[in-house]
Amino acid sequence: MIILLVSFAGLGIDIGFSLKPYMIFLFMFTVFYLFRMVFVKLQPFEVAMLGFYFIYCFSGIFALYASSSIRIIIGIGLYLVCYFLMRAILTSTTIPKLEWSLFVVGVLFNGISLGLYIVGLLVIGTDVPTDRLVSYGVMMDRGYPRLIGVVDDPNFYVFYNTLFFALYMTMWQTRKGKIALLVCVFTSVLTFSRGGLLALLILLLVFVVTHKSLKKIKMVLSLLLGAIALHWISISYLSINLYEILFARMVDFTSDGGSNRFMLWERAVEFITMNHWLGLGPYNFSSYNDFHYGDRLSVHNTFLDIAADAGLIGLFVYVSFLLIVIYQLYQSRLYQTKPYLAFALFGFILQTISLSIIINDMFFLYLAIVAIYLERFRKPTSIERGASIETGLVFNR
Repeated sequence: MIILLVSFAGLGIDIGFSLKPYMIFLFMFTVFYLFRMVFVKLQPFEVAMLGFYFIYCFSGIFALYASSSIRIIIGIGLYLVCYFLMRAILTSTTIPKLEWSLFVVGVLFNGISLGLYIVGLLVIGTDVPTDRLVSYGVMMDRGYPRLIGVVDDPNFYVFYNTLFFALYMTMWQTRKGKIALLVCVFTSVLTFSRGGLLALLILLLVFVVTHKSLKKIKMVLSLLLGAIALHWISISYLSINLYEILFARMVDFTSDGGSNRFMLWERAVEFITMNHWLGLGPYNFSSYNDFHYGDRLSVHNTFLDIAADAGLIGLFVYVSFLLIVIYQLYQSRLYQTKPYLAFALFGFILQTISLSIIINDMFFLYLAIVAIYLERFRKPTSIERGASIETGLVFNR
């Protein structure tokens, strides 16, 4: 199931939103094991998550562009159903098997994506003036050969890779962890995603700072050698100067305003003032943006996107949901015993500053994994028992 979710992330049937292979698998699995399904209590963060999506969908009552709202509401319903089915399936496995599956799927995700990128470069080359030209795993964007791999956007590729990056980073002392981390970093760099790479760099710095002095020296040396190796590989085999392109991307930031993100954020603030409590309605920012400014670009900031669509009430519930996830990771000590979960969440949150992510497969997978760890590694407190409701699902063995 995880292989279908990650390795075929870019595939889907367009029915107003994307119906993906892993969703079809989940529904087929449920049909075969329907009579072995039982209800379990939700984690507090799951209750908060449902509360957020209820508020977000409720704001659709006031939406001017109802068709856009209906489409995203149906999509949210589908994704939530898939989340609980995914959680139920993963509950039946052991923690070691789950972690090994994540490791293997991450290697496949990056390996297949790198292979598609190389094939794409062989087909179209590296000097193509056409903008947004896609060939296999590469997208030519303003002259830059950006890796998209098995997804359809280089910025979202880094978002998908964040969980694997965090896992491999905490396994760097092992040989397989070093190799997997090197490949993960290489594919992420090839996306030339400024926001995504900045988030990964911050994660790496935090990880280095929180380690013991001797381990810090070893890791810094390993990273320097890895950076030199990646640069040599990119020039020798891909005819791409990584550091030259990265520098050019940084220079572009001063002229393009972060791909017009600053301009879009200003528009979002303007639209928030139209209905600051309940917002414009689900997925209505793009339609308002098209009407007022002639383009259908999204906000490229999850917090501003939610504030514009669901108002300050929706934003408050969303932030509360994230804080509850953080609190549960802290209270359960998972941030110490399984640090990759904390690093991954931090990376996801950093990237939501430059991406609009209302529903996302990878984030739901992460939440399902967190829920499983919380169930296995600790007993709920009286406060959590009071906050839980019996609407989760598991499949009996």
